This record gives sequence, C-alpha cells and structure tokens, in this order.
Amino acid sequence: MTGSTGGAPADTADAPVDRIRAWRAPAATRSNALPAGAWWLWALGLATAASRTTNPLLLGLLVGVAGYVVAARRTDAPWARSYGAFIKIGLFVIGVRLLFSAFLGSPIPGTHVVFTLPEVPLPDWAKGVRIGGRVTAEQLLFALYDGAKLAALLICVGAANSLANPARLLKSLPGALYEAGVAVVVAMTFAPNMVADVMRLRTARRLRGRPTGGVRAVLQIGLPVLEGALERSVAVAASMDARGYGRTAQVPAAVRHTTNVLTLGGLLGVCAGTYGLLAAQGAVYGLPLLIAGLVAAMAGLRLGGARSVRTRYRPDRWGVRAWLVAGSGATVAVAMIWAGSADPAALHPGVVPLTAPVLPLWPAAAVLIGLLPAIVAPVPPSPTGSPVPPSPTGSPVPPSPTGFEEQV
Repeated sequence: MTGSTGGAPADTADAPVDRIRAWRAPAATRSNALPAGAWWLWALGLATAASRTTNPLLLGLLVGVAGYVVAARRTDAPWARSYGAFIKIGLFVIGVRLLFSAFLGSPIPGTHVVFTLPEVPLPDWAKGVRIGGRVTAEQLLFALYDGAKLAALLICVGAANSLANPARLLKSLPGALYEAGVAVVVAMTFAPNMVADVMRLRTARRLRGRPTGGVRAVLQIGLPVLEGALERSVAVAASMDARGYGRTAQVPAAVRHTTNVLTLGGLLGVCAGTYGLLAAQGAVYGLPLLIAGLVAAMAGLRLGGARSVRTRYRPDRWGVRAWLVAGSGATVAVAMIWAGSADPAALHPGVVPLTAPVLPLWPAAAVLIGLLPAIVAPVPPSPTGSPVPPSPTGSPVPPSPTGFEEQV
C-alpha cells in the first residue's frame, strides 16, 4: 500500500516532463527526416516575405532567421555547403546594383552629393540617360535597399538548397513531372556539387603546395570541376535508365490531351498568381489565380500520374513536424503581405528626405516564426562527434554506424 501511494505523485510529476520530451526534436534518421518539399515551402515563404519589403532591418532579420536554421539543421552532405556561396552571390548583387546606380544614374532626386564622376556627353536622342555625373546619397541608399531585397531572396532560396536533399525531392515529385523533375533536380544540384568540387580541389592544391588563387589557378581548377559534373550527370542518367525511370503506360489520347491542358493551364495560372502576389499592384487578382492554377495543376498531375509504371520505395511522409516547418514559412509570407497592405510605409522606408529605417514590431515578430524549424525539425547527426540529442525517452540516441542516414 505504501509503495503504491508513494508512486502516484511521482508518476503525476513525470507526466509533463514526458510530454515535453515527446515534442523535443529527435535525432534525424532515414525514417523521420523531413521531406524536401517542407524545406522548400519554408524557404519560399521567407523569399516571398523578402520580396514584399525593402526595409533593410526586416531583410537582415529574414537573412538571420534563414542562416540560424541552416546552421542548426544542415548536414554534412555536399549540397549543404552551398549556403556560403549564396551569401557571396547576394553580396555581389548588392555591389553590382550600387555600381550601376553610381555610373548610370538613378531617377531618385537627391541633394546630398557624395562624389562626382566624369560625365560622358550623349546625343539628344538619348535624353534621360546619363553616364557618370554626380552621385547622391539618396540614390545610393535606394540602390542599397533594392539590391538587399534581391540578395535576401537569393539567400532564402540558398537555404532550401542547403537543407533539402535533392534526391528526396525528386522522389517526392508526382508521376506526371518525372521527366521535367530530372532536369530541375540536375539544375538544382549542379551549383552545390560544383561548390563542393571547387573546395575539394582547392584543398588538394593547398596540400601539394600549389597556389589556390589567381587566374591560372582558376583555369586549372575549372576543367576538373566541369569534367566531374559531367561524369556525375552521365552516371545518374545511366543508372536511372537502367532502373526503368521515365517509362510510361499506355493511356487513351483523350486522357493525355486533358492532362496536358490541365497541367499547362494550371502552371500558367500558378505563375501568374505568384507574380500577382509578389507585385504590389497585383495582390487583388493574384490569390484567385494562384488557387485556380493550383486546382487545375493538381487535377492534371493526378491524371498524369496514371501513366507512370514506377513504384516508390519508402515514400516521404508528411508528419506534424513537416507541416509545422512548411506552415511557419507560409505564415511569415502571409503576415508580410498583410503588413504591406496595412502599413506600406513601414515596409518601404523612404530615402527622400534621408531618414533612418525603423523596425516595425509586429512584422518583425512574424518573421521570427520562421525560426520554428530550428526547434521542431529532427537534429542531423554530427560528424564531429558532438553530443547527440536525447531521444523522447530521455536516453541518448546512439550514433549511426554508417554516418549520415538521410542520404538516399
């Protein structure tokens, strides 16, 4: 009697702890790894939010959110090393935008002259266009805001490239998009694999005492990188052809024509609706077009899937964590679109007159929702031997004997 009475309070006290452990992010394995589509939906939500504002504080917050999630949940796979390259591309875009604004001028009026460049005289038929002349702080600030928006969008897309396994993304595509999906996945994996090859070859040259910088080193590295990328593409194509990838079954002509019309029309509607949502002038018709395009495209993909004779091994399952990751990106995008219609001045700070940008509080709080994947997504195994996160039962999860289990 005494033992049973003393054990009841302990069980009651341990119940909240067990519930907390059940929601703690587990160690990532092949069975519980997030689908690649969840990462892409999250990243596209952040990119949509970045396209709706030119406030550098919000853009910096979006980049910080994407970077934190990548640092917390990326693996040691080759494609996971491409995030730094996207950051460099974003900085390059900002530099080019500032350079063009300084040399080609800007329609933004300004009174604070920073410096004056020699102006090239142009004929009368080129009125409105100038090369050189005075450069004002207002036009440079406007170019900086505009370039930062594009850079943030590229960095958010780079986050998806670093987190999503391209092989799992290809496996998750519907049957009607298998042929197009191969081209898309090859295009998406070319840049990450090229970055990995460049790092590997530069390390090998450094170990041999050869220079890794300069035009000559770049020319010597470029040929092996392109050759390696071509060999991988040929090997992947041969292995897919040997496994019967892309073979289709016989279906009636009416079904094929209906599938083509629905798929093509739906994709055009999705493109037009997405453009309407990204453009401030098309927010009214953007959402209806996007919904109609999605419905038509899903119907076409459903019909087109009947042509596929392939089977899918271990299909990715969308669990609660995957929906939370995808929903956090969608929430950030919806909140930023609504903020753009409710308070456009906060999302687009003016440059004439020169004023410091102000961080709007509730849009910034909405951006922080994008940090949710760093909490709920499974923790990838660490190749450096760092401590492994505990399992829902409280005991440490033993490391995988084969290393990284998420690769396909």
